[in-house]
Amino acid sequence: MSIYANLKALNIELPVVATPAAAYVMFVQTGNTVFLSGHIAKKDGKPWVGQFGKNITTEEGKLAARAVAVDLMATLQAACGGDLTRVKRIVKLMSLVNSTGDFTEQHLVTNGASELLGEVFGPIGVHARSAFGVAQIPMGACVEIELIAEIA
Repeated sequence: MSIYANLKALNIELPVVATPAAAYVMFVQTGNTVFLSGHIAKKDGKPWVGQFGKNITTEEGKLAARAVAVDLMATLQAACGGDLTRVKRIVKLMSLVNSTGDFTEQHLVTNGASELLGEVFGPIGVHARSAFGVAQIPMGACVEIELIAEIA
């Protein structure tokens, strides 16, 4: 199946690309590599607030990371001139997970994004990854993820 058929089968409609919240751009391309700025988790159009180990569960976090992946794909589509079929490879994700000091399931939270990218892009969606626990994320969001991709 194609990327767009996979999105349709998953009942995912890509949103309008977000505007930067500070002094940066949503993506930068150098050569065939596109770097997407960090995207925070949103729920009902507002920051998905929470801290793992305190007031949000790992399973909720997987859903939040999945929501971030949808927003990342919208930005990646914009970076590809409106055509996700130009994506040759999802290279790497970096995930920041708003966590208490004793929370250790950042990798499981981040699986929400990684698994969705694999479902949508197939083998070219499998990527390298880092998942970090951090003390806070802008606007109190529970997860922030950035993405690097190779495009044609």
